[in-house]
Amino acid sequence: MSTLSEDELTRLYKVRKTTMEMLNDRGYLVEEFEIKMSKQEFLHKYGVNMKRQDLEILKAKRNNDEKKIYVFFPEGAKVGVKEMRPYAERLRQEEISQAIFVVQQKLTPKSLQFISEVSTMLHLEVFQEEELVVNVKDHAIVPEHQPLTNAEKKSLLERYTVKESQLPRIQINDPIARYYGLNRGQIVKIIRPSETAGRYVTYRYVV
Repeated sequence: MSTLSEDELTRLYKVRKTTMEMLNDRGYLVEEFEIKMSKQEFLHKYGVNMKRQDLEILKAKRNNDEKKIYVFFPEGAKVGVKEMRPYAERLRQEEISQAIFVVQQKLTPKSLQFISEVSTMLHLEVFQEEELVVNVKDHAIVPEHQPLTNAEKKSLLERYTVKESQLPRIQINDPIARYYGLNRGQIVKIIRPSETAGRYVTYRYVV
């Protein structure tokens, strides 16, 4: 008998799919079949008696296989410091500094404080499952976003002779900024359709 309801299985299937799309958009090596996996294939792979922790993901950057990221799916509904410490220790042991936690409920204040305390060594991000059921990029009003590399950022600022602080801003906690894992100081290129020019390009500075 399944330990998860049909609705939970469907939600986890969608969450995993969005997570794979997000990793791919961040430049990690994700195979096409991992994104296009059907729900039936998902259930065949993980089983109807799956646990959330079975969905754990480890990916490396496409252009740098030494730069890796973990995606953890903690089992419990509430994730406190007690639950996070083993993950942090594992990351240190494996010398991986970046991870995403996909949780069922908001983290406790102490857990958020813990993430802040280890931020000099570990970059930990948190998404609630409900935030990943639908890919934020699929929303009709969300234009295309392209994070710039440091070289592209330098070239842009020199070309237009502007300071980054003079550009329009995007908050680091904006859903699309979180999706791409943007950091403060980055610049993102935004491409919108235009009836006259075909497309309209703007840039925003992450604050």
